[in-house]
Amino acid sequence: MESLFSHPAPDSEPQPDRSFDLEPVACTVVVRAPVAHAFMGFTDHTHLWWPMADHSVYGEGSHVEFEENLILETAEDGRTSVWGTIDDWQPPMSFHASWYPGSTAMWSTEVRVAFRGVDDGTEVRLVHDGWEGAENPGQTRADYAAGWPGVLERYVRFMGGGSE
Repeated sequence: MESLFSHPAPDSEPQPDRSFDLEPVACTVVVRAPVAHAFMGFTDHTHLWWPMADHSVYGEGSHVEFEENLILETAEDGRTSVWGTIDDWQPPMSFHASWYPGSTAMWSTEVRVAFRGVDDGTEVRLVHDGWEGAENPGQTRADYAAGWPGVLERYVRFMGGGSE
């Protein structure tokens, strides 16, 4: 009699989850402003520089803001979408958020933005990781790797810098 727990070997070995192997997306820019001013430009005036037409839930005409412990997009008609939940707020040095624009906290990734004084102003370093939290880790990482540089370029221009 065969054991109830005997099963034939599978045809192929199960493949490991590769989302843990995905590297963080890291982007660094320098703005010509003191650290506190750079932090405020990023967090208090996001609605003035974020490219809503390309990177938002509701599109052009909506705006994004940091409100209490949330990063929130509001459409022209008043609808809202939570982009992230801030869980570490250290003004003017850094913040960390669970990040899930257009999704739910169940599918969140992690974004940390740090501000550090340098000779030319403030270095702003964004690190986005936690891809295992995304519904489609590989595609999500690829999308953000392509998108963050342009988003940060808009911030640099808003802060008085330009393309080189």
